[in-house]
Amino acid sequence: MAIVFHEKTNIFHLTNKDVSYLIRIMENGQLENLYYGKALKDREDFSYMHEEGMRSQMSINVPEPGLLSMHYTRQEYPSYGTGDYRSPAFTVLQENGSRISNYVYAAHSVFAGKKSLEPLPATYVESDEEASTLEITLHDQVTNTDLILSYTIYENHPVITRSARFLQKGSEKIVLERALSASVEFIDMDYELMHLSGAWSRERYVKTKKLETGIQGVQGLNGTCCGAEFNPFLALKRPDTTEFQGEVYGFSFVYSGNFLAQAEVTTFDMTRILMGINPEGFAWELKQGESFQTPEVVMVYSDQGLNKMSQVYHRLYRTRLMRGKWRDLARPILLNNWEATYFDFNEEKILNIARKAKEVGVELFVLDDGWFGARNDDYRGLGDWYVNLDKLPDGISGLSRKVEELGLKFGLWVELEMVNKDSDLYRAHPDWLIGVPDRFESHARHQHVLDFSRKEVVDYIHEMISKVIRESSISYIKWDMNRYMTEPYSRGAAPSEQGMVMHRYMLGVYDLYTRLTTEFPDILFESCASGGARFDPGMLYFAPQTWTSDDTDANERTKIQYGTSMVYPIVSMGSHVSAVPNHQLHRDTSLATRANVAYFGTFGYELDLNLLEDREIAQVKEQIRFMKEYRELIQMDGDFYRLLSPFAGNETAWMVVSQDKQTAIAGYYQCLNRVNGSWCRLKLQGLCEDTLYEVSYDTTPDTPVDSRLEAAYGIRSDKNPVKTYQAYGTELMYAGIPIDRDTLKRKSMDFASLIFVIKKAN
Repeated sequence: MAIVFHEKTNIFHLTNKDVSYLIRIMENGQLENLYYGKALKDREDFSYMHEEGMRSQMSINVPEPGLLSMHYTRQEYPSYGTGDYRSPAFTVLQENGSRISNYVYAAHSVFAGKKSLEPLPATYVESDEEASTLEITLHDQVTNTDLILSYTIYENHPVITRSARFLQKGSEKIVLERALSASVEFIDMDYELMHLSGAWSRERYVKTKKLETGIQGVQGLNGTCCGAEFNPFLALKRPDTTEFQGEVYGFSFVYSGNFLAQAEVTTFDMTRILMGINPEGFAWELKQGESFQTPEVVMVYSDQGLNKMSQVYHRLYRTRLMRGKWRDLARPILLNNWEATYFDFNEEKILNIARKAKEVGVELFVLDDGWFGARNDDYRGLGDWYVNLDKLPDGISGLSRKVEELGLKFGLWVELEMVNKDSDLYRAHPDWLIGVPDRFESHARHQHVLDFSRKEVVDYIHEMISKVIRESSISYIKWDMNRYMTEPYSRGAAPSEQGMVMHRYMLGVYDLYTRLTTEFPDILFESCASGGARFDPGMLYFAPQTWTSDDTDANERTKIQYGTSMVYPIVSMGSHVSAVPNHQLHRDTSLATRANVAYFGTFGYELDLNLLEDREIAQVKEQIRFMKEYRELIQMDGDFYRLLSPFAGNETAWMVVSQDKQTAIAGYYQCLNRVNGSWCRLKLQGLCEDTLYEVSYDTTPDTPVDSRLEAAYGIRSDKNPVKTYQAYGTELMYAGIPIDRDTLKRKSMDFASLIFVIKKAN
């Protein structure tokens, strides 16, 4: 077992070959976090790691002559009061108005495997040998409440998962005003805090800052999703940690609603990490016999830099968070009609686009917004999930079968959580909106949020959309969600239950996902929220891929996909080749570079292929051929390495290496062309040092060479555009691949890119 309890010293040791986590039962019965980090050799007594001593103004929590102070102790799951003045992990309001608790050790159990947290999403195991779990039961005698802290350590990953459950056994009613999922304390503050933040069309940029005394962190308060602004993830890394060396601790929250991810540094340089449901607006009432389960925090430790942390998250989330048929399948190459038509389409226009898609090798056609109700713009129709027969006279059932007759699979866009006031649904059920009576109801994109905290609302939407699916031949569903919650109030809940609404809303979303994925297990679901505003582990449990961003510009996507890769696997990133000028930035980027970025994701197209020139169609066919050849490596088998950061310079580079290290694909992307640029070498990672590899890359110009450039600068098409040479792994990793500036000029100058195929030489 990976979990040992040393009875003489009251110490729990969770350990595998990579990581150790130590918990001590203190003399006051509460729990202390002794150590978290690189694996330690197990022994009976680690109690020397506990520090205590007399300090001015300290409050002592044990009888004299003890010196145990909660403010200076690294607590495992801290509460407010009893001498600790830092932010707590939980707060319990009691009937007498007190918020002071005293949860002390009562019992523990250790077992092989891992329990499900359903209806909450969580990581899982497929056999009990994969992980071990520790449950520690703490008890508050005054309220007669149990608090069960759960820890799972995976056998072959430096991963520990955390959650907490409150069980009210007493006769009095209590209210959880704060119930976070995990707290971890570090003895020093010599760390940098890293998180992923941004906004619509620039989601998950990498942000790093040195820890300072006080509170710092990120949060989500929009009610319906984690949000484009801040992702439910943070990491602590040592200042000298890089992609490939140094210590880093990752904390990822498996939840899609309001969250808090916080680091608090005391004036004695101690650092407390807290993560869980955001306490703002949260109040969960528990009566006798009722319980509350917090979502899961997934903690990853790496002493080999950020890239190792990311690879652990990638492997775990791809194989033990994603579920169902599509977990282990490479993704079909799709074409989505949104940027090709927006709302302006009919059946013949759609079929014309689909025919061309089939011709070039696309496998899945996706019909986006505008197929239902009176939906000819974004002012009306949301909530009316029946087919617009003026546009599609044979309905979705007829269109889907016509698309399949072309040799393509058919996919459909939905936005199930939203409603326009100009809709039959709103006119029939105006009380189904999230909003406060007699208050102005804020709107966004002319739409409002349906109250998914109410079962009857979820039931109604489920009945409507499942009818469409049953009657049609649908292989893919893109589930969008285009606005945040602004006035969180449910007309279906009592005043005392309003603090439960936002969490109940997410449980309603999870419930609908569970019903649909259970009834239609063959459908590939992609989550979306105005782009990438709902890219979180909770969603990956139900939908194994997410639309990474509405920003489809290739240059901007290097930043977005680079940041997303800190936590999320490549196969989870929806990535398309879109039209130019780009619809978000109005930038022209070559068709080659657009594909070279999109390869490192699910890959597809979002344009009308009928508008392309013959030479471009030939490029598209070659791109699809390339992706079909290497998608298993890129999406399923390979380990991802970040090589050059777009946040640090003018270039971006990354690569994927097969498990057997015999094949790799590397992408290099230049933002702006350099005048008289210096030499550049791209150093690879993850290869076998002693293996001889063959490296090949295509130098064909992305567009026909302008004769004026050819005359002025000597830029001309190469008669032998595919370059090939051989080198050992040591050369490729330590000397690097020379990046020829003339090749970049010949490709496209600004926004040029190269794809390197590296294979073991025969």
